[in-house]
Amino acid sequence: MYYFCLGMKIFTSEQVRRIDGYTIENEPISSIDLMERASRQIAFWIAEVFETRIPFFILVGPGNNGGDGLAVARFLSEMNYLPEVFMIRISDKLSPDAQINYERLRSGGRVRITEVEESGGTEILADSIIKNPSAVIVDALFGSGLTRPLGGLSEDVVGIVNGSPNLRVAIDIPSGLFGEDNQGNNPDSILRADYTLALQAPSLSFFFSENQEYTGIWEVLPIGLHPDILESEESPYRYLVAEYLSTLIHTRKKFAHKGSFGHSLLVAGCYGMMGAAVLASKACLRSGVGLLTSHVPRFGYKILQTSVPESLISIDQSDIIFSAPPDLNGFSAVGVGPGLGCKPNSGKALNELIEIVRVPLVIDADALNLLSANPDWLDKLPENTILTPHPKEFDRLFKSLAGGDGNSAEAPGYTRHLRQIEFSRRYNLITVLKGAHTSVAFPDGSCWFNTTGNPGMATAGSGDVLTGIILSLLGQGYNPAHSALLGVYLHGLAGDLAAEASSEESLIASDIIDSLGLAFQYLKGSHNETNV
Repeated sequence: MYYFCLGMKIFTSEQVRRIDGYTIENEPISSIDLMERASRQIAFWIAEVFETRIPFFILVGPGNNGGDGLAVARFLSEMNYLPEVFMIRISDKLSPDAQINYERLRSGGRVRITEVEESGGTEILADSIIKNPSAVIVDALFGSGLTRPLGGLSEDVVGIVNGSPNLRVAIDIPSGLFGEDNQGNNPDSILRADYTLALQAPSLSFFFSENQEYTGIWEVLPIGLHPDILESEESPYRYLVAEYLSTLIHTRKKFAHKGSFGHSLLVAGCYGMMGAAVLASKACLRSGVGLLTSHVPRFGYKILQTSVPESLISIDQSDIIFSAPPDLNGFSAVGVGPGLGCKPNSGKALNELIEIVRVPLVIDADALNLLSANPDWLDKLPENTILTPHPKEFDRLFKSLAGGDGNSAEAPGYTRHLRQIEFSRRYNLITVLKGAHTSVAFPDGSCWFNTTGNPGMATAGSGDVLTGIILSLLGQGYNPAHSALLGVYLHGLAGDLAAEASSEESLIASDIIDSLGLAFQYLKGSHNETNV
């Protein structure tokens, strides 16, 4: 049983075929009409983005993806665009629905269809593209069902397209890209799209860094697949959307007081890295916790008292490092790690903290590095402790897993993702693997991918802010699963709002904190909209 039944599911290529079949049988709707529905959505998207004066070259394969392309060409023609179809004759036969759309398009007589065959055909295609650098190329060669790399004519066509300056839009998935694992694929035979229009749900491969150069910006177009099968088809994978997360936010009661919203403890900072403690503390308070105590080295007292006057201060017996945990009585959640340093005495103190903590715990930064150096401590962590590593921190952690190897740093995102799930299962932890699509893996093997955030957040202190947000939610009584999911989404959303107000280039971690209020407003607004 997976942790959640709500949210947007990510399906495998095999599941998508099963869902299509169920829709056709139970809506009921013919397969050709389902193709029409999907193609109409694609044409509408194109009409919203591109002017009618822009020419379109639609590359069509022999399967149903090609059938989508043929129908899109017909719809665009009816909308006064000037599409041209290049029929890539990989096979003499078309799928039944592609054949129907081919006949419909040809009988209309409004769209030029150019046959591209092994002998001389690619020269015609290349010449047309060279003469029309402003034409948008629509990729309708292959869908998500591929299981082996492209070759022959299809590989030649992809090479021509990738070598052109033209803008490229892929239908469903870039041709040549596998839906899940691309480790055995040939990167030179995958079409590099600027936009990918996923039908109903994105492919799992879209969420991994090694595939971004192929997918470009991807969007999900709903095509009306049957809701019963979408609900009943199980998947361990989901991606985060505001409509779901808005339902998780707690409603504050009129007569609540600061004690109603928890008291969190943050253990952070060492000599030279007090900024991390400041950022995490501010983020924690800005995310709604009632009380925060920041435990810092003695010399950091004035820094915290001055920069974060809303925080209570617990002073370590050491002047410069974390050397012993404070009394944990009275705290509703604990966070440890930002700017902590990796001195041996801090490691001993972390081990003691792990052994005595009885409330939800979030671990980040140097505390993760100390865990990596002392892997036997992982078995001591309370169930559903939240770990928030970036990729390199995770790679060091994974070495501690029985059977883990030391080569994770060079592993593709998909491989690291499988290891993340394995790690969470093994230790009964929630692992938040930070990145462009931060992923949250749970002990039952389920995994959620974030959809907020931008490259401007690749800046010092951004991770400390995330720790503060998650610690705040834990302290307020959100369960660890909801704290992790809400935390990563709010963190990314605040970053998006901050970048929108200025720019990705100028964004710093403090801007994320300053935009948290707007992020909460956005989510609460999404909840109100769903109830209208």
